[in-house]
Amino acid sequence: MGNKFSLVSSFTPTGDQPEAIEALVQGIEKGIPFQTLLGVTGSGKTFTIANVIERVQKPTLVLSHNKTLAAQLYTELKSYFPENAVEYFVSYYDYYQPEAYLPITDKYIEKDLSINEKIEQFRLRATSALLSGRRDVIIVSSVSCIYGLGNPNDFMEHTIRVSKYIPMRLMDIVVRLVDALYVRNDETLKKGSFRLRGDTLEFFPPYADHPVRIIGWEDQIEHIQRLDAQTFNVLQEFDEYIIYPASIFMTTREKLKSAVEQIKLDLQKQVDYFLSIGKTLEAKRLEERVRHDIEMLEELGYCSGIENYSRYFDNRPPGVRPYCLLDYFPQDYLMIIDESHVTIPQVRGMYSGDKSRKQILVDYGFRLPAALDNRPLTFDEFENLLNQVIFVSATPGDYEMMKCEGVVVEQLIRPTGIVDPEVIVRPASIEVDDLLSEIHKQIEKNHRTIVTTLTRRMAQELTDYLLSMDIKAKYLIADIDTIERIQILQELRSGIIDVVVGVNLLREGLDLPEVTLVAILDADKEGFLRDEKSLIQTAGRAARNTESRVILYADKITSSIQKMIDETQRRREKQLEYNRKHNIIPQNIQKSKKTPFDEVMQKEDSSKFMNRSIFLDPILNEIHDMSIEERIEWLKQEMEKAANDLNFMIAAFYRDEILKLQKVLKK
Repeated sequence: MGNKFSLVSSFTPTGDQPEAIEALVQGIEKGIPFQTLLGVTGSGKTFTIANVIERVQKPTLVLSHNKTLAAQLYTELKSYFPENAVEYFVSYYDYYQPEAYLPITDKYIEKDLSINEKIEQFRLRATSALLSGRRDVIIVSSVSCIYGLGNPNDFMEHTIRVSKYIPMRLMDIVVRLVDALYVRNDETLKKGSFRLRGDTLEFFPPYADHPVRIIGWEDQIEHIQRLDAQTFNVLQEFDEYIIYPASIFMTTREKLKSAVEQIKLDLQKQVDYFLSIGKTLEAKRLEERVRHDIEMLEELGYCSGIENYSRYFDNRPPGVRPYCLLDYFPQDYLMIIDESHVTIPQVRGMYSGDKSRKQILVDYGFRLPAALDNRPLTFDEFENLLNQVIFVSATPGDYEMMKCEGVVVEQLIRPTGIVDPEVIVRPASIEVDDLLSEIHKQIEKNHRTIVTTLTRRMAQELTDYLLSMDIKAKYLIADIDTIERIQILQELRSGIIDVVVGVNLLREGLDLPEVTLVAILDADKEGFLRDEKSLIQTAGRAARNTESRVILYADKITSSIQKMIDETQRRREKQLEYNRKHNIIPQNIQKSKKTPFDEVMQKEDSSKFMNRSIFLDPILNEIHDMSIEERIEWLKQEMEKAANDLNFMIAAFYRDEILKLQKVLKK
């Protein structure tokens, strides 16, 4: 494995990619802290970023706003850099119900979660790669990177270096493995465990795919071997080997003891405070809960909800931010913020939502005030940890434009030659009749249509009207389950339906080559879904076909509409001029119609997915010889399998069904 980034691809930069790459690289080399890559849909932004990373040779964090897009970016970047450390860092919960208290109904909701071991392995690999000293590291992360992690110094303190050239006894390694949270298991060697048999020590790092064997005699290490996980045959011999801890959250015995003492002191202070203001119930509740946690910490070294005591283990004063993934990067790292117009607001909003929930838990005696310090970063704290940043978006937000002082690197040319769709404005007073006529024209060409409305009621009523006119249509709104959403989009692509009607169709998964018409109703109603950026993003849903058009139904040309038209026309002129200059004939994008859902359907009985009443109807549950509890367990297993394969849309479907069944149990 080299220590330099080496991009592997059969493609070379084309269109305006070379200029974009050169401009971004020069900006980084000049030390410019913030740059923006304005790249239209389908222009190959990820390939451009990969070229920039290879040129500047900096450890890089790629930040995405959700797990599914992060998984896509991870897969793509790993294919570009097969010899380098491309890692994946997202929340390791397949299912997560945070602890909460609802004062109005006096209802306490316990934390409920399912940790995905495979994703936990990814997270450990990411932190281990960063602390290994390698420079050729790319971490693709969701916004979970701003949530609390263990102290990187403690993590490094528990790292074990084994060498044939340094005197070391096997028992010394065993003691350090225990301190690094490895568990002894002499029967079965699982991830995060070890076994000692005479002069042979075997352990299985939780971040690795292969166990390791160390053979030693007295204080001399004779062999360090990587083994096949199934046969235990030797695959590789080492002179030296670094063992990283089995958990990101590490502490020492001394720190644990000190933390417990401080927890006891703060518990007494908070109990006294509650009693002084007459909150005897809260005082009693807090004392019982924290005393139980203290007993667990003293006996086992951990307790349920141990993250709420993280400030004590880190020895942080109240209010001081927790460590996070950004602390594991060297100071000169590069950050890429993908879809920055969505990701930046998400990062900005994480802290306040988390604080409001935890403040209630503290106020009602469920947690010590220290729980407030187990949190995501504030936006100011996030900014303070930035070094050099490239914002990537088709519609950069005001924040990005302010940070890069209006200097934007554009990437408007698509390798396919497809130009931005033509924008047409027609009166809102005729929108339904005109839309009906346009849809019929689309159907005659075997093309598809997307329609956006302002409200879900309008979406449902328009869908009903289209159905009454013998047009095959379905609506797509926010609370439609993941699997149904996939089905609807697949039906649109295959021609089972001709029209999809929705409110906010800016989510991922809508880059459909078969769509040649996007109709935006009530386009002159200024607001969140009708501002300039939203209009451009929605129009981009039609940027995959040479015959695409966008129709805005409006009785007046608002400022947002005019800006959208001007920007689209500017892009079209540049794209058309490039095509003329280089004799390029635009080609429609060829995109496979298969999805992860299709693979699951091939492996499983489709009735498990299609007949949704199986999950909810108690009578049908009895017919299937499976109780609700058993059905939940089965679903959890399937959810974990899907998440292991990075099929997060499928995993989300299982999660939705688990939540439904849990509601049934509570009735």
